[in-house]
Amino acid sequence: MTDTPHHEAPEHLRRIRSFVLREGRMTPAQQRAFDTLWSRYGIDYRGAAHDFAASFGRRAPLVLEIGFGNGEALAWASEHDLSRDFIGVEVHGPGVGRLMNALAARGAANVRLYKHDAVEVLEHEIAADSLAEARIWFPDPWHKKRHNKRRIIQPAFVALLASRMAPGGLLHLATDWQPYAEHMLEVMEAAPGWRNATGPGQYAEKPEWRIETHFERRGLKLGHGVWDLLYRKV
Repeated sequence: MTDTPHHEAPEHLRRIRSFVLREGRMTPAQQRAFDTLWSRYGIDYRGAAHDFAASFGRRAPLVLEIGFGNGEALAWASEHDLSRDFIGVEVHGPGVGRLMNALAARGAANVRLYKHDAVEVLEHEIAADSLAEARIWFPDPWHKKRHNKRRIIQPAFVALLASRMAPGGLLHLATDWQPYAEHMLEVMEAAPGWRNATGPGQYAEKPEWRIETHFERRGLKLGHGVWDLLYRKV
């Protein structure tokens, strides 16, 4: 693969992170997954454009999921969406280990994982115009006003993401926190290079491919609503 010019993220994207790394203790099974399955499912961050066709052994549409948590959605997709290849990015080790065990139990071959900052993966490892879809489901809403700047959905971030999407590629956002849903809608409606697939200023109905996950169930138990947003790269 030839090197692709990088879309450099503005300085504040590198300075203000959308996560705080509180690394929980991994179970023995999760640690064994890193010891025995990382070579099968993991991609070590190297800071250079990655050849995903070589990793997957084929050329297929690429789907990126940022912040996959426990990995329920990716495990489901590995069985039910076999024609596409999936890249998961998550910083928290226990969730990565849990997902690797789930993938191994299914014999999955169409998922690869980064344990790294998603902004840096997008900046340096993913080529321009290469993603068929990107998913960011139930990201940390950073409820307190002084922390809103940490929300991953910001103008500079969605501009970076747009540069990595193929024409017509789909961005799917979901949240159970209404103020964050409103923030997402405001950012995306103003973002160059994106078209609301549902209609200007509209939220989407929950698509059938987004399964209910732990984070969604937790929000529903608390009485939260759920908002989906679908945007196409133009």
